[in-house]
Amino acid sequence: MTARMVVVGGGLAGLTAACDLADRGFRVTLLESRARLGGATFSFDRDGLAVDNGQHVLLRCYSEYRGLLARLGAADGIELQDRFRVPVIAPDGTLTELTRTGGPAPLHLAAGLARYRALSRTDRMRVVLAATALRRLDPADARLDERSFGDWLARHGQNDATLAALWNLIAVAALNCEAGQASLALAAMVFRTALLDKADAADIGVPRVPLDELHARPAEKYLTARDATVRTRSPVRGIARDGEGFVLRLDGERLRADGVVVAAPPDAAAALCPAGAGLSAERLRGLGAAPIVNVHVVFDRPVTDLPFAAAVSSPVQWIFDRTAVAGLDHGQYLTISLSAAARWLGTPAPRLRETFVAELGRLLPAASGISPARFFVTRERRATFRQGPGTGRLRPESATGLPGLALAGAWTATGWPDTMEGAVRSGHRAADLVTRHVAGGVA
Repeated sequence: MTARMVVVGGGLAGLTAACDLADRGFRVTLLESRARLGGATFSFDRDGLAVDNGQHVLLRCYSEYRGLLARLGAADGIELQDRFRVPVIAPDGTLTELTRTGGPAPLHLAAGLARYRALSRTDRMRVVLAATALRRLDPADARLDERSFGDWLARHGQNDATLAALWNLIAVAALNCEAGQASLALAAMVFRTALLDKADAADIGVPRVPLDELHARPAEKYLTARDATVRTRSPVRGIARDGEGFVLRLDGERLRADGVVVAAPPDAAAALCPAGAGLSAERLRGLGAAPIVNVHVVFDRPVTDLPFAAAVSSPVQWIFDRTAVAGLDHGQYLTISLSAAARWLGTPAPRLRETFVAELGRLLPAASGISPARFFVTRERRATFRQGPGTGRLRPESATGLPGLALAGAWTATGWPDTMEGAVRSGHRAADLVTRHVAGGVA
């Protein structure tokens, strides 16, 4: 009899696990509590605009995530740079850029850094010295997780200028916190993996279709084509051990399973899993949460030809042109992505409009004095876990104390930050664990 597998949660981690298990011939049921799939990566319609809940990007080094897109037939939904290039608007409003050459790492960044006008020549040399030292760190060293990236940078000669124009420019976007609040281990992983160890790793990819078309719909089609059952609006209320398998309690029904992947957020996972799983709710609460706010501005005319840009010493962090993705046929739709956004989370939309429309006018001269045709804000209060010192020891492994029950999610111990790549890797790991259990192997 074919083994029955249940995946709880329809985000990237759960979709990945479900696809793996379906490909292995199991009878798979995917249960999602909400009305849609996608988890933290979803789209919605707002008066004819296709709006993503947040601006998601990938890097070339996101190998497993890119592999999932290829598997789902959705790889064409990403526009991936041939070569890393980030336009940067300097504090004085001039445009500069961070780029790489075609040379080997780490020399691939040297020429671009030498031309990076957001930093003085002296500060560029400071960055080179710190980057050389950073390349010698081992991200897997647990001792680094107890240290602050900001403290390490200060000890290696970095100042306010290098923090603003380079280290925080990347750390805030990648870790959803400033360098002073970031785990040194995770920061070392980000900078080494993306920028220092391999020349093309940081080439940036941006979705050219809404997230629902990139992830949710292709994954649902993929699963149903393999006779998997995909159910939304199906919250799981509890999971219990039942002999060699499990029973999942839903509203008005119970489902039996030989293996279960719990791909829910950490608090929900702790509430669902049986005591024998060894998942501590108190420990997971220590992971905390960090918000991301996105400011959406629609102009009745184009105001920039940049596909995206970062800004230094500005309340604006990153700007993305979403005109084509959203299906806008006239004017221009820009999204301002604000990570580490606690200061903006409770700010009323009119105040955000006042602040960011004025700042766009300063950064983009063509937007100066223009009143937006539309303006709205999306807020993800728990966009990522808090990726600060000490959180590495709080992240659980995918394997639990109950063979056949595995965890998936970017918050598990993937070795990666809370990213789409980490979510996909966790889904693969969880699927492998429950597969080995059902096959009688050792996880």
